[in-house]
Amino acid sequence: MKTVQVDVAVIGAGTAGLGAYHAAIAAGARTAIIEGGDYGTTCARVGCMPSKLLIAAAESAHAVRKSSGFGIHVEGIIRVDGHEVMARIRRERDRFVGFVQREMRVIPDEDRIRGHARFLNDHTIAVSDHIRLTAGSIVIATGSSATYPDSSEALGDRMIVSDDVFDWLDLPKAVAVIGPGSVGLELGQALHRLGVRVVVFGRGGGVGPISDPEIRSYAIAAFNEEFTLESDTHIETMLRDGDRVVIRRMGANGSRETDSFDYVLAATGRIPNVTGIDLNQTTLRLDAKGVPLFDPATTRTMSTDGESTIFIAGDASNFIPLLHEAIDEGGIAGKNAALLALGKPVNPGLRRVPLGVVFTDPQIGIVGGGFHEMKAGTFATGQVNFENQGRARILLKNKGLLNVYGDLMTGRFLGAEMLAPAAEHLAHLLSWALQNNMTITQMLEMPFYHPVIEEGLRTALQNLEIKLYQMREKPRRSGRG
Repeated sequence: MKTVQVDVAVIGAGTAGLGAYHAAIAAGARTAIIEGGDYGTTCARVGCMPSKLLIAAAESAHAVRKSSGFGIHVEGIIRVDGHEVMARIRRERDRFVGFVQREMRVIPDEDRIRGHARFLNDHTIAVSDHIRLTAGSIVIATGSSATYPDSSEALGDRMIVSDDVFDWLDLPKAVAVIGPGSVGLELGQALHRLGVRVVVFGRGGGVGPISDPEIRSYAIAAFNEEFTLESDTHIETMLRDGDRVVIRRMGANGSRETDSFDYVLAATGRIPNVTGIDLNQTTLRLDAKGVPLFDPATTRTMSTDGESTIFIAGDASNFIPLLHEAIDEGGIAGKNAALLALGKPVNPGLRRVPLGVVFTDPQIGIVGGGFHEMKAGTFATGQVNFENQGRARILLKNKGLLNVYGDLMTGRFLGAEMLAPAAEHLAHLLSWALQNNMTITQMLEMPFYHPVIEEGLRTALQNLEIKLYQMREKPRRSGRG
C-alpha cells in the first residue's frame, strides 16, 4: 500500500469538495482531493441544471398553449417530441458536466486520487486499499444520494428517482410522483406540461418548503388548477403489473381510487453520503442519522474530546443542501482545514441568510427561516395578491401570493414566503435586504420601476408598514383610557 502525507485531504470532488480543495491550496496547504465516482457535481449531473433544462422545455410548450390569451392562435396540434426534448437535456447536461471535468483536469495529477475513501482514524484514510493517506486535517464533502422507498425492490425499474429521469430517451405517458417537495413539484409540473399524465402524492398536506398556512393553501389550489396534487393521501398498495405500476390509495375525504402509471418517481429527498466511509473509526460525534455534528460557522466537526480536525461541507452535512451553500461551505472548510493543519487558528466564515427558490410556475420563494421561524406576537405580516398586479396581468402571469414579515418592536424586515411570478428575483431582493438588516421603511425608500413585478413587493411592504404602525399604536391608545 502506497503511503501519502498531505496537510489537507478532501474526500469528494463535487461542488463543496472542489471549493474546499481550491481554498486549502490558496491558504498554502499541500492538499489532495479524493473521488471514488465519476467526476461531475450533483448539480450538473442530476440536479439543478438538467432539471431546469426539463422545466425550460415545459415552459416553452406551456407558452404556446397559453398564446391564445394574447390573441395569438396556433393552428393544429401542438406536438411535443419526447425524443428531441430528452436529447437536448442529455446533450446540455453532458456539456455542463464537461465544464466540471475540465476543472478537475487543471488540478495536478499528484493532487488527484481515484478510489473509495474510508477512515482508519481521525488523521488517516485508506483509498480503495491501494493508498494510505495521512493528513493534518480532513474535509468530508461526499455529497448526497436520492432515497428509494421500501417498495422500490418490488417495483424494479418502474420505481425511479430524479437522477434517472435525465437518462430517459423518451417521455413516458403517465408518472406518479411520490413527494410534493421541491423536486417533486418541479419535475411533476414540467412533465405535465410536456404531455405526461402526472399525479403528485403527499402526506400531511405539505407543499415544497412552504410553512406559511396562507401561502400553502393558495399553492395547493393553484397547482391543482393545472395538474393533480393530492397533498394528503394514503397510498395503500403499489404493485407491479407488467411494465406498469398500479397504485391504490385513500384520499383525505376517505374515497378509494386505483390508477396505473408507467413509472413511480420517488421524490422523497436525499440522504448524506456518510454511511460508507467508516466514520465509526473516528472520534466524531454523530447525530441520529449518522451525520457528524459540526459548527456551521466554521464547518468544524465535533469529537468526543471536543473540537475535531475534521471538517464537513456541502450536502454531506445535511445542513442547507443547496449549491450556493455548498460553494460557501466548501470555501470555509478548505480554508479552515488548511489553517488548522498549518498550526493557525480556525475562523468563522461568511454565512449568508437562508434563500430558497423552487422553479415551479408560479415559483416558490423562501427568505430567511420563513414563517415557521416567526414567534407569535412579535411580528406582523404584509401581503400582496398578484391576481390584479399590473405587470403580472400584462404577462398573463397573474397568479400568486406574497407574505412579508416585520418585527413589531424595531420595524426590521424578518423574512418572506411566496408563491409568485418571478419569485427567484423577488426572493433575491428580499434576501439582500434581510442580510443588511433593513427596516421596512428603508426598503420602501429603495427605487421601484413601473411597470414591474417588483411593484407587487412594494404593495406588500406598504401593507406591512401600515400594520406595524397600527399594532405599535394600539397599546398606546388603550393605555390612555
